[in-house]
Amino acid sequence: MEYNLEQAKQILERTPELLKLQLSGLSSSWIIKNEGENTWSPYDVVGHFIHGEKTDWMQRAEIIINQGTSQPFKPFDRFAQFEESKRKSLDELLNEFENLRKSNLKKLEQLNITEETLKLKGIHPDFGEVTLKQLLSTWVVHDFNHLAQINRVMAKQYQKQVGPWIAYLSILKK
Repeated sequence: MEYNLEQAKQILERTPELLKLQLSGLSSSWIIKNEGENTWSPYDVVGHFIHGEKTDWMQRAEIIINQGTSQPFKPFDRFAQFEESKRKSLDELLNEFENLRKSNLKKLEQLNITEETLKLKGIHPDFGEVTLKQLLSTWVVHDFNHLAQINRVMAKQYQKQVGPWIAYLSILKK
């Protein structure tokens, strides 16, 4: 599938709603458990989504469009959510993410992106030259990646309880 902005927005606009439907109102044992040391819980992932909305996707897209390769991206702190989410409820985080994503999608719409715009380049601190198309594609796949992560973490809460069916449950084999 080739990148298509309208199709990408279909995914990006649904992620906050999916998270709310899946996580809101669950007991804390579902949302705060992780897979062990140096892993993230569903709560942590929602915080990570928020940090990305504040400091990554649209900020980098605007750098590419307005400054190109003359202004490298600032490094992204993949662990900022641990400090930024402290003392916030999951529902607060879900609402914050929803509002930030809506705002970013409005900004994205205002950029009037064309096929030529998608070819513009920026400088990533680790990867070097990247295109706007790659950045925006990654935004979509990033959502899928963390939605899958949340499902995997939650499924593993019952890993020992499924008995022999584990042979058929690939989500528990990672």
